[in-house]
Amino acid sequence: MTSSQKKDTFHKWRLTPGYLREKGSDLQSMLILLGRFLTDRSSKDPLPEKSLFSEDGKFEWGDTSPLEKVINSPGDWEFLLQHPQISRNCIFIVEPWKHVGFNSLYEEVRASKNVAFIAQKLADCDSILFPAWDVGTLDLNSVVPILSSSMAVILEGGNASAHDSSQWNDCDCSREEMLALVEKLLLSRSPQSAPVIMICVSHQLAAECHVRLLKRAVQEILNTDALARDVEGEALISLKSVVEKIQSLGKNLKIEKRDGRIVAEGWDDANFAVVLNEDKEIGDRHLLPYRTPNAKNSIIPIELLEAHKIMAYEHEGVIDKMILEHGRDVAISMFHYDEVNEEAILFANWAYISLHNAIIPHRHIIAGSSLSWLLQLPYSVEILASTEAEGKILTECSCTCINYKDFETKKMRRSFTCQFHPELLSDLREIGKRPEPSYTELKQSDGTRLLVQLLYESIQE
Repeated sequence: MTSSQKKDTFHKWRLTPGYLREKGSDLQSMLILLGRFLTDRSSKDPLPEKSLFSEDGKFEWGDTSPLEKVINSPGDWEFLLQHPQISRNCIFIVEPWKHVGFNSLYEEVRASKNVAFIAQKLADCDSILFPAWDVGTLDLNSVVPILSSSMAVILEGGNASAHDSSQWNDCDCSREEMLALVEKLLLSRSPQSAPVIMICVSHQLAAECHVRLLKRAVQEILNTDALARDVEGEALISLKSVVEKIQSLGKNLKIEKRDGRIVAEGWDDANFAVVLNEDKEIGDRHLLPYRTPNAKNSIIPIELLEAHKIMAYEHEGVIDKMILEHGRDVAISMFHYDEVNEEAILFANWAYISLHNAIIPHRHIIAGSSLSWLLQLPYSVEILASTEAEGKILTECSCTCINYKDFETKKMRRSFTCQFHPELLSDLREIGKRPEPSYTELKQSDGTRLLVQLLYESIQE
């Protein structure tokens, strides 16, 4: 598509949200329909029977409704600014890469179409696609506010490695630009913003960004000589005391794999947050609630283990809830080669909580200083689930919940990350290359139900 063609695409976008209903959709009706879907596994589709495929049997981004909303140029962002009702009633899907990998049929899998299909089929919720890999350099100060004004943001997976920048050379959006986007989204979760769900490589990029943000916090606090209105210097003393501990532990924390190999020593190691998994994980896996390691059998510092146990005890886990409701393990589709290191997330959780608690007594001072961005950091990050096959844990950190606690109201907000692909059915095929799934088929899919559960709960926060 030429640049001149790209500039003219947005005029075809529907201004009224919804595709299956004549009078359109709104946030309240979409939430009700998502909730209805989760109620059981047998109820009938409450929406009109209408195919989402085109008349010639296609389901492709940019072709026709309901997949016409694709960001191709700066003009598309300008159009959204002029018509805020579009993004307000849509899910924004960000593609870091053109596909998430190859399935057993050697097909490229563009999983973003599955997310769009599920949202439209179940709740008549439109989607906007932002193919970052094809658009080029991002103006984050313009892009992120528009993303955050939507119902939810889904950062899809990709076939590139999160910790190898050379694999992003053929992409118009570099690894560093994607990391900058994820960082900005991690710092943008407010009472008025959209929740973010990050899948596969985006789950890994989030892990990298947790460490980057903590390093930035440590460096800026240690380089600060004084804070305005911190008359006795207590705020800065408290913050420096905490970040010195974070820095010391981060520099010395070892990452050990199940076979006893040490793959990283300290947060300056390229493999600290993400590393090649011991085994490739492709296909159906069981999702189990995460269990914090026993201090007696682990080299992980006990303060990291205890911080996670306490935090997990205080918050109900989505995976635990699903297993209790269905009385069995949750089956999901895995499609990856790298994994997020358990120790890195346990470290990030402890460090976030430590910083948050140090800020609380001095938040009014910090709010008026150059360190005010610290108030936007997550409160904690919880590991929710691990994957298992044939009785063996394969990926300890397969799903996380990023918690944000409001300093004044104490209310919590959440975003989520998952190594697995909840939007893919067991055949690992993209919708459009496989037959159109029915409402009943989606009802039976644990992955679909989990994705809807994450959306349903976090959108309402």
